[in-house]
Amino acid sequence: MPIRITLAAIALLAATMSANATNVVEVWDQVSAPPAPKLSATSVKASESALLLLDIEPAVCNQERKPRCIDAVPAMAKFLDRARKAQMAVFYSNIPSGSRETILPPVSPRDEEPIVKSSVNKFFGTKLDDYLKAKNVKTVIVCGTTSIGAALYTASAAAQYGYKIVLPVDCVPGASLYEEQVAVWSLINGPGTARVLTASTLDMISIE
Repeated sequence: MPIRITLAAIALLAATMSANATNVVEVWDQVSAPPAPKLSATSVKASESALLLLDIEPAVCNQERKPRCIDAVPAMAKFLDRARKAQMAVFYSNIPSGSRETILPPVSPRDEEPIVKSSVNKFFGTKLDDYLKAKNVKTVIVCGTTSIGAALYTASAAAQYGYKIVLPVDCVPGASLYEEQVAVWSLINGPGTARVLTASTLDMISIE
C-alpha cells in the first residue's frame, strides 16, 4: 500500500509538472495585461537634472512607420522649451546613421547641446556619462524612440550608472501600443530600475 501511494503521488507530480512545462508561446493567448501603472506628479531640480532626447529623427520617427512618435513630438518640444528656460541640461542622441541635422526641427538641438551616437544604449561607447557628471546631473528625464529601443535600454543603463530616472510615459513612443506597454511595464517593474524610477507624464513634471 505505501508503495502504491508513493507511485500515485509521483504520477500526480509528473502530470502537474508536465502541465506547467508549457512555453510562453503555447499559452500566449492566455496572457492578460496587468493593471495600468500609477503615474506620479514629480519635481526635479534644473541644476541636477537633464533631459535626454533620444533618436528623434526621421529614420525612426516618421508618419509611415511610427506615427505615434510624430504625435508625441509637440509635447516633447513644449517640455524642451520649459527645460531650456529653467537652464536644465539637454542632451541628444542619434542612431548610427544620424547627425545633428537629422533631428526633427521641433526639438532640434542648439549648438552647445551635446549629441551622442550609439545603438540602443546611448551610454555604450559614448561620453554620455561624462557629460552628465560634468553637469552634476543626478536625475535624467528620458524621452525617446523607440520605446523598446533607446528609451528602454538607455534608461536601464542610467540606473546602472547611478542616476535617478523620470519616465514620462507620453514621450517614449513605439510602433504600437503593445510595444509601449511592454517598455513602460519593464522599466517600472524591472529589478534594475524599479527603485530609482518615477513614472509620470511631461505635464506632471515641475522644474525647480
